[in-house]
Amino acid sequence: MKNKNFYWVYLLLIFSCQPNNMVSFDLKDNPKELTLFAEDLISTPLYERDFAVSPDGNEVLFTRGTYTQKIRALVSISSEGATWGEAQILPFSGKYQDIEPFYAPDGSKLYFASNRPIYNDTTRSDYNIWAVERKENGWGVPFHLDSIINTKNDEFYPAVSSNGNLYFTATRTDGIGREDIFLSEYASGQYQTPTPLDSTVNSTLYEFNAYVNPDESFIIFSSFGREDGYGGGDLYFSEKSAHGSWTPAQNMGPELNSEFLDFCPFVDQKHGNLYFSSDRTDQIPVSVESAQDILNEANKTLNGMGNIYRINLSNTPLKSLQ
Repeated sequence: MKNKNFYWVYLLLIFSCQPNNMVSFDLKDNPKELTLFAEDLISTPLYERDFAVSPDGNEVLFTRGTYTQKIRALVSISSEGATWGEAQILPFSGKYQDIEPFYAPDGSKLYFASNRPIYNDTTRSDYNIWAVERKENGWGVPFHLDSIINTKNDEFYPAVSSNGNLYFTATRTDGIGREDIFLSEYASGQYQTPTPLDSTVNSTLYEFNAYVNPDESFIIFSSFGREDGYGGGDLYFSEKSAHGSWTPAQNMGPELNSEFLDFCPFVDQKHGNLYFSSDRTDQIPVSVESAQDILNEANKTLNGMGNIYRINLSNTPLKSLQ
């Protein structure tokens, strides 16, 4: 009996000495139902949004912010053999509001939106689209895209196809609605004048945060205010027809959308999963008896701040395109 007790004490000491910063999640999992992703590791009581997986599957990125999102930064978790390392702010992030990362399909660049000063103009705080190259020893120095893309208004949520075409969100005088998804074709090494996607995607309302897959065969985006919407902003999709035009956008349904804001879609092509951000919550009005009760409610993961959700594409309206 004495030896047996020693054995259990020994195991307890071994496990208690293990590092507590090792992250546990598996990108290869293919949930059939919508699932909160990596609770307490990536999805926390803080505000997480804008998930992306590197093309080689060895790194994940997301935006983490405070409850009020007054502070936001790009956070990275990289694989270390069979495990994942500690969450770290990217070396060029943390000083400004950096959000919405998107890897180039070949992994050579990372695009993101930021309110960092542009053209050395410290008076500007609008959001613009930036990019940074991946070097052999890490990330390079971020650079802003051309003024044909970035204006003195806000530009958000870049998505880049294999041929370099850039999709992004903006409000411009030549748009269709209050906020639209624009396309800038990449030709002869330069971005061309952006144009709004037509009325099969954009409406007179709000369209934003579009993911486009590498071959531009489909697009997923959010829209707010449509008659077939479920709440604070829904996910929609459109396919590219054989003639090169977009089909009329369709709501992705109540299995994915909620009465809250559902946005920032991303498809992990390697593992066939759809990720997106959501402000959904399971909290209902409750009576609280102490200040600690309020704190406990505020610090729940499903407190209405952003979290990351995942589902396999085969269990979405996009199953035929997997």
